[in-house]
Amino acid sequence: MEKHLNIHKNKRQIFTNNFLGGVAWGLGVTVGLSVFIAILGFIASNIDFVPIVGDFVSRVINYILSNRLQIPGR
Repeated sequence: MEKHLNIHKNKRQIFTNNFLGGVAWGLGVTVGLSVFIAILGFIASNIDFVPIVGDFVSRVINYILSNRLQIPGR
């Protein structure tokens, strides 16, 4: 029965509670995501994966250049 008595709260109090809950949720998501991205950036900076990516991009570019269509007039 006590659950149903809380329904009749003041609309301003309901709005304030929901607004503060939304602000807290947004702040928590922002802080959590920034910490997560910082950790991923730290891990990525310590891994030497650039030669792997560079080699892949080099092979793709060489494939495109060797197999491109010959356009007449160029």
